[in-house]
Amino acid sequence: MNAVSQIEPSPLAKLREPFAPGQISKLPKETRNQIDARKSDKRLMVWNCKECGGHHHKDAVHLDYVGHAALTHRLLDTDPEWYWEPVAFGQDGLPVLDRNGGLWIRLTVLGVTRLGYGDADGKQGGNAIKEAIGDALRNAAMRFGAALDLWHKGDLHGDDGEPADDDKPQTNTSKQEPKALKAQDDGMPADAWAKLIQLIEATNTDTSKMLKNFGVKDLKHLSPRQYDDAVAKLEETMAQMAREQSNRTGTQSGDLADGEIPY
Repeated sequence: MNAVSQIEPSPLAKLREPFAPGQISKLPKETRNQIDARKSDKRLMVWNCKECGGHHHKDAVHLDYVGHAALTHRLLDTDPEWYWEPVAFGQDGLPVLDRNGGLWIRLTVLGVTRLGYGDADGKQGGNAIKEAIGDALRNAAMRFGAALDLWHKGDLHGDDGEPADDDKPQTNTSKQEPKALKAQDDGMPADAWAKLIQLIEATNTDTSKMLKNFGVKDLKHLSPRQYDDAVAKLEETMAQMAREQSNRTGTQSGDLADGEIPY
């Protein structure tokens, strides 16, 4: 037996195992044109869809995704003591949402911690909080490789055809961004691009400096190594900002200077 064959796979590899068909759900995604069309003509609607059980335009596509329960089951199988925590807390002791209403979390499995981001996708009230948590857990677990094959097939928050306006990665419209930040070509997978955008916005990063640093004209043309390096630096910046937020005393939520900390 050679040295290579003696190497045991990491216990975290269990997270990357494919999910059983019964654990995979269907999510309908409509384009903006489809949404407008079925609002004006109910004949274009599918009610109680046989695939997903929802109501949507008859031509909407369905994306495969793993729900909160199936993902929790996989996490428990991998590490019964796994846990997640918000990146930052407010003065009331509750998790802090960012300016877009999204939630940044840390997911720890077998002592390894990775960041994740989730939002409520337009929901309100208590359901919005649960949706944001579930979405953040899926996003963070994907960093460990959970359901990564499904993310390659389609992003849960958009499609490659004509994403609805509220499904597109949100950009900061308060200042002019380089064209590279708005590019929508096929240079990078949708989920990777969405993560990069989220980190850039959350850390208020100057994208022109990123372009100069990596020597590219478009952030979607980062090489895999450059992308990993960019994400690592942005996540470290995010973590540092969270530590500063936690250590800050006497500052009420909402009183921070604009652009100081993106919460």
